[in-house]
Amino acid sequence: MADSTDSVSIRMETSSVARKDHLVKTSNGFVSVAIFGDQDKPALVTYPDLALNHMTCFQGLFFCPEAFPLLIHNFCIYHISPPGHELGAAAMSYDYPALSVDDLADQVAEVLDYFGLGAVMCMGVTAGAYILTLFAVKYKRRVLGLILVSPLCKAPSWTEWLCNKLMAIVLYYYGMCGLVKELLLIRYFSKEVRGAAVIPESEIVLSCRRLLGEKQSPNVLNFLEAINRRPDITEGLKSLRCRSLIFVGENSPFNSDSVHMTSKLDRRRSALVEVLACGTIVTEEQPDAMLIPLEFFLMGYGLHRSSANVRPRSPLTKTFISPELFTPESMGLKLKPIKTRHSRI
Repeated sequence: MADSTDSVSIRMETSSVARKDHLVKTSNGFVSVAIFGDQDKPALVTYPDLALNHMTCFQGLFFCPEAFPLLIHNFCIYHISPPGHELGAAAMSYDYPALSVDDLADQVAEVLDYFGLGAVMCMGVTAGAYILTLFAVKYKRRVLGLILVSPLCKAPSWTEWLCNKLMAIVLYYYGMCGLVKELLLIRYFSKEVRGAAVIPESEIVLSCRRLLGEKQSPNVLNFLEAINRRPDITEGLKSLRCRSLIFVGENSPFNSDSVHMTSKLDRRRSALVEVLACGTIVTEEQPDAMLIPLEFFLMGYGLHRSSANVRPRSPLTKTFISPELFTPESMGLKLKPIKTRHSRI
């Protein structure tokens, strides 16, 4: 545990769950961590996508009423933000040395050390999913399971690299301007929610656009450059022994990357769920589609929806997942994805 001088703690009430914000000092700078729930419970660590934080990347899922008895009841949530991505973050200097993806993965390990955590469950979205997967490859014994949304494991394709390079140049010279926002919204959401000439943007996109305008350009640029220099970690996936549940939107630009990643994981320990008519951030666009697969996945660890004040075991223990929970019909095993569509009202 670090000493008290390494952390700033603020207690806030969010809905019925108290939130504590910490600024944790690591060997690669400070990292913001927002904690929800009872710290005596098993830990679920999250990491968001580029230019997002827990409020813009995971709020849809965790504030979903059906998710509360499944996630908040069973876990204490540790939302880790990439450096400078937390709410109200100050701008980094453009001269600030860009961290590598290895540095970011090592930061996750140091955050766990600070809070005295052993093995944890991990949930990440796209760039955040890559960081947590790399963390799992480097620190195998510290990861009990991976819940990944539109994840990456390969180095950037030429198309992605050029798009990211363009975004980086515009960010450096013009800041979080309209072009950068549009590129990020295309990255995050499907056309259905982004709207068109005669169809207005959905509330979720309008809110995200507004919050992107509050981001500090140098901070986003720092994370973007790290992700754009990421190496291929496909070979490392073979060494993973934890179970993995992968969600990907049918219309995500990273759909093929996620399918590729699933094909390289141990098929006895992984499952793929494809969500129809959805973009990259399934946690925000269609969180309801995640609930049933998540419930089956967590049942394998002896965790269930809350009932009659039943308290989960702590620390989280790995138990045998019965084969019927990982049949193609129930979990999309062997790359036969469950295709789900959340009904729109």
